[in-house]
Amino acid sequence: MLKAMLQRALRRRRSGQRLHREAGVTLVEMMVVIVIIGLVTAIVVINVLPAQDTARIEKARADIRLIEQALELYRLDYARYPSMDLGLQALVEPPQEGAQAAVQRESYIRRLPNDPWGRPYEYVIPGEHGPFDVYTLGADAQEGGDGVDGDIGNWQ
Repeated sequence: MLKAMLQRALRRRRSGQRLHREAGVTLVEMMVVIVIIGLVTAIVVINVLPAQDTARIEKARADIRLIEQALELYRLDYARYPSMDLGLQALVEPPQEGAQAAVQRESYIRRLPNDPWGRPYEYVIPGEHGPFDVYTLGADAQEGGDGVDGDIGNWQ
C-alpha cells in the first residue's frame, strides 16, 4: 500500500499535476487553532498558580514541623533549647563541649531547609507563642499579611 502511494505521488510530480486547493491550511484555520491553544493555556495557568501557592505554604508547615522535632530532640539531650547565638545551626552542628557531649548526636537534622521563598527560617527563644518560635515571613518577607504573604509558624 505504501509502495502504491509513493508511486502515485511520483507520477503526479512527473506529470506536473498540482495538489487540490483544499490540501493546504488556511490562515483562518491557523488562527482558530492558535486561539484555542491560548484559551487552554489561560485555563491551565489560572488553575495551577493557586495550587503552587498552596504547595509552598504546606512545604513551609512541613519544614517547621521537622525543625520543631529536631529542637525537641536537642532539648532532650541538652535540657535546653539552642540559644539565639547558636540558632538553628546548632541542630546541624551540635556543640562539642559540655557534660552532654558523650550523649550528643552527630546532628539533629541533616541540613537546614530554606523556606519556599529561598530565605532561612526565623528562630526566636523565648518565643511569643511558646518556649520558642520557628517561622517564615511568607512571600512578602514582612511581618503580618494574609494568604501566601502571611507568616507561617509553629504556633499555627
